[in-house]
Amino acid sequence: MEIIQKVEVQHLPATTVVYVRHTGPFQGNGALYQRLIDKIYAWAGPRGLVQNDTKTYAVYHDDPCVTEAQKLRLSICLNVPPDTKVDGEVGKMELEGGKYAVASFVLSPYEFPQAWGWLMGTWFPSSGYQPDDKLAFEMYPTMPENGKITVDICVPVKPM
Repeated sequence: MEIIQKVEVQHLPATTVVYVRHTGPFQGNGALYQRLIDKIYAWAGPRGLVQNDTKTYAVYHDDPCVTEAQKLRLSICLNVPPDTKVDGEVGKMELEGGKYAVASFVLSPYEFPQAWGWLMGTWFPSSGYQPDDKLAFEMYPTMPENGKITVDICVPVKPM
């Protein structure tokens, strides 16, 4: 696991996203993530929604330490214009704007739990911040390369 930047507290703007959702276990299942990514891009591409500034997100609706694995919800998303129309199994939601701890990593698919563990268990206790109640998410600024994934883990924050 490699931190490629320090953790920064940033104001992120509200972002409209389209998504496909999975309910059930997902940790360590790279094939599932890839299927969901392929599905949302296959839907968005023909509609002209994949642009140079398109980002992919993984939104986690539940805490795997609290929620049963069969009830965990994961949404794989793409940013889109707010007036985008959705259909079928594709939904639309807004990621709330506000202050987020943004931690950047280069990871193998199996290192994600370590990265989240470091952020929540090492960085947060000495940061002066605590997680806020908005959704946490991962943002992927580039495509995976050589089996490594560049990811920004974004956790909403409020002062302690």
